[in-house]
Amino acid sequence: MNKKSIWAAALCAATFLSGCGNSGSGKSETDEYYLLIGSYAPASEEGIKVYSFDQNNGKSEYVSGIKGVSNPSFLTPSADGSRIYSVTEDEGETASLHALTFDREKGTLALLNEERTLGGAPCYVALSPDERYAVTANYLGGSISVFPIRQDGKLSPAHPIVFSGKGADAERQKQPHLHCILFTPDKRYLLASDLGTDRIYSFPLDSTKALLDTAARKDILLPPATGPRHLTPSPNGKHIYLMSELSGQVMVFSYDEARLDTMQTVLADTCHAQGGADIHVSPDGHFVYASCRLQNDGIAIFEVTEDGSLTKVGYQKTGSHPRNFAISPNGNYLLVACRDANAVEIYQRNPETGLLQDTGQRIEMPKPVCLKFVKRQ
Repeated sequence: MNKKSIWAAALCAATFLSGCGNSGSGKSETDEYYLLIGSYAPASEEGIKVYSFDQNNGKSEYVSGIKGVSNPSFLTPSADGSRIYSVTEDEGETASLHALTFDREKGTLALLNEERTLGGAPCYVALSPDERYAVTANYLGGSISVFPIRQDGKLSPAHPIVFSGKGADAERQKQPHLHCILFTPDKRYLLASDLGTDRIYSFPLDSTKALLDTAARKDILLPPATGPRHLTPSPNGKHIYLMSELSGQVMVFSYDEARLDTMQTVLADTCHAQGGADIHVSPDGHFVYASCRLQNDGIAIFEVTEDGSLTKVGYQKTGSHPRNFAISPNGNYLLVACRDANAVEIYQRNPETGLLQDTGQRIEMPKPVCLKFVKRQ
């Protein structure tokens, strides 16, 4: 049996043991998750929608939605799924972060409170490892905002950290454009990608200094006009993968003791459309997927070798403007939020080859941009 076959067999065995191979009345409840979808929508509409999602067959069903959050383009759940934090990606003073409760029995959301980000167009939010803080990346504010979280889950006022500088692209890099927050797998550092200055900022975590030791910040410089966008770690924590918006490249970094060392750069966007978007690793760690927009919209597929480097193995075309995408927790499905197609597209994933097959199933809704899974209670 070759290596890929062993991986596939192991995944199938794990799926069977978890109950994911069952069907009908014998199906385990762990097969079903909630899928939360954030979108570009006015506060008068259901900008965040909740669907049930069956990992056994890829089927979904509308459960609920919530109004009152403008442009909830990115959201993140707490580890237990009881709370959701969603940005309001407004450009002006109304740019905010919202705290919501999530009833995992009923599948319903309720607003707790909101606080201003003090930086325009927040487009990403992450929770600190101890979930005592939420941090947003503010695209037009050129900043990140740190929010203490109270014991009841509500947000306290933000403390913004503002950056300066510009990049080589005179049109797209006139100022800092913070785009992603990643807490490192060892829970020691916060990484913030800045599309506007071709930098990744690294901050040590320090609970005595309101989460971040700003005096010990280090800047990781990337090649001019890279435009770093989203970051994701490997399951074993030894590598970090970056999707670049402007260069359309995936960069592979080794990670060890606060060091990010560039191992490889591989092209995902062969059309050079400057629309690189999101990046994720399959749960088994054997494949990396990256979304590309503006031309030949789709998902680039890479196989991970033993040393963490990548080999491109395929490209799956999708609907228009694929932004955020998500892989189901059992690895069977990859869902793509196609903003301009007004649909979430559902693809079945081959665990042996990493390739995708369109199921034809769609979740129709206006301008979906963010997908998050939360386990049902």
